[in-house]
Amino acid sequence: MLGRCQEPLSSGYDLAMLDLDGVVYIGADAVPGAAEHLASARADGMRLAFITNNASRTPEAVATHLRELGVEAGAADVVTSAQAAARLLSERFGAGARVVCLGADGLREALSEAGLTPVAPADEAVAVATGYGPDVLWSDIMRVAVRVRDGLPWVASNTDATFPAAFGVAPGHGVQVDMLRRFTGVDPVVAGKPESPLLDETVRRMGGSRPLMVGDRLDTDIEGGRRAGVDSLLVLTGVTGLPELVAARAEERPTYLAADLSGLGEAHEAPQTEDGRWVLGGWSAGVDEDRLTITGDGAAGDWWRAVASAAWAHVDRGGAVPDLAGVTGPPAR
Repeated sequence: MLGRCQEPLSSGYDLAMLDLDGVVYIGADAVPGAAEHLASARADGMRLAFITNNASRTPEAVATHLRELGVEAGAADVVTSAQAAARLLSERFGAGARVVCLGADGLREALSEAGLTPVAPADEAVAVATGYGPDVLWSDIMRVAVRVRDGLPWVASNTDATFPAAFGVAPGHGVQVDMLRRFTGVDPVVAGKPESPLLDETVRRMGGSRPLMVGDRLDTDIEGGRRAGVDSLLVLTGVTGLPELVAARAEERPTYLAADLSGLGEAHEAPQTEDGRWVLGGWSAGVDEDRLTITGDGAAGDWWRAVASAAWAHVDRGGAVPDLAGVTGPPAR
């Protein structure tokens, strides 16, 4: 169930690990208010790390995009799944190890930064690293597939099934991983969310004794935070809406919930039960005969928290995911 923080999250936590797409920006555009909310959190003393499962772009390219959107960021503030993958490989094989790079510039740069030697798919190597790359050749994928099947160790940057392209939601690196897995019978070591190496790498680079994962996806950001043993804030500016929220599995449920990044600057109260319903800030939510109902008035954030708590409690008691007929979201303010 949801947690409680009596002070603003930007004071109670010393590092925010921020997912990017759906949290800070959506495609080429900033999420409304994101730059201002992040500047306020930084002014409160919170360090900001921008983390991404996308292994194709370099940290400097990501930081440049953020600055164009009004968000203060340098390359050192960005941590990618490619860097987490390179860390795993360097720890296992040591400096100078030759690693096949099946991906884009972001993966190649990360391998070099870690002291490894990126090589082509046909070259002598001790392992292979794969990541999203729109220009990866089918002939290279075939050669890597055969080498992995024959025993070459494999680290995948991430297993995201989709990728937000300019022309729509497109197949992500996870589709390639699934194909290689089926052909080779081998499961890769995965560096990106929801696995913990990316978050571990972020804390290692940025410091912080009390980090907070901030994301919009339940199955990568929030589950990744739980696997890494850190608290999390779910924001509702990306892919998670009401149907996904009420159906969240236990391992996908965040510590905190907010409409957007303004939640970093707020204290968070958790809903309480009264007469079988979940109440918070003027709202009262419950599930009757598998149907969710909510009454009252108040802040939008409290609406979401009450609804989530009522739905999760009902499911945990053995009920079905609640029917949302007639429930459309909090009133506009």
